[in-house]
Amino acid sequence: MTARLLLIEDDRRLAGMVKEYLSQHGLQLTHVGTATEGLALLKRESFVLLLLDLMLPDGDGLALCRQIRQQSPLPIIMLTARGDPMDRVVGLELGADDYVAKPFEPRELLARIRAVLRRQHNSMTEQRARQVLCFGQLEIDNDARIARVRGNEVPLTSHQFELLKTLAEHAGRVLSREQLLDLAKGEVLESFDRSIDVHIARIRAVIEDDPKHPRRIITVRGAGYVFAAAQD
Repeated sequence: MTARLLLIEDDRRLAGMVKEYLSQHGLQLTHVGTATEGLALLKRESFVLLLLDLMLPDGDGLALCRQIRQQSPLPIIMLTARGDPMDRVVGLELGADDYVAKPFEPRELLARIRAVLRRQHNSMTEQRARQVLCFGQLEIDNDARIARVRGNEVPLTSHQFELLKTLAEHAGRVLSREQLLDLAKGEVLESFDRSIDVHIARIRAVIEDDPKHPRRIITVRGAGYVFAAAQD
C-alpha cells in the first residue's frame, strides 16, 4: 500500500514540485493550503506523516504543531524559511520529529521523510516486541497474560503471572518481597507474610526444569528473589 502524506503549505508551486517528486518514489502526497483545511482533513483521513509549513495564511505553524501533537502521535516534519534557529528548537520541543529549511532539495526532503518513517517503524516494532518477553524456552506474553514454556501455556493465576512478569522485567535485579508486591500491584501483605514464597514455588513448578534446583528464579537469602535472564 502506498504511504499517504499530508502537506500543509500555502506555496502551491512548491507543493506541486514536492508532490510530483515524492510520487516518483512511491509516496502519495495530499496538499492543502491552510491550517483550517489541514485540521479538517486530519480528522477525516489517515496519513503516515505530516509536512507542515511554519508560516500559514490562517495560523502559526508552531501553534498548529502543538495542537496536532496533543491529539495525535502522527510524525511531523516542519518546513521553515525562517532563519532563527530558535523556531526550529521550539518546533522540535513542541513535538515535531524533524525540520527542513527552505529552500531545500527534494532529495533531502525524501531522505528525511524516510528517516522519520524508519524510526517510527523501528519504535513500533520494538514496542510490539516488548509485549512478549523471551528468555530461552520461556515466553511471557503481556498482551495475552500467559506464560509459555517450549511453546506450551503453563498454568498461572493472575497474581502469579504478575509476579513472574515483574521479576522478568527487572531481570538481574534482586527484589525483596515488599518490592515484588508493590511492583506487581499485588494484594497488601504484611512484611512477615510468606504467602509470596508459595506463589514463587508454584511459578517455579511450571517454568523450571528442576523446581528443587531453580535456575530461572533464584532465592537470595535474606534479600528476596532475582530473575536470571541468562542461564549457564
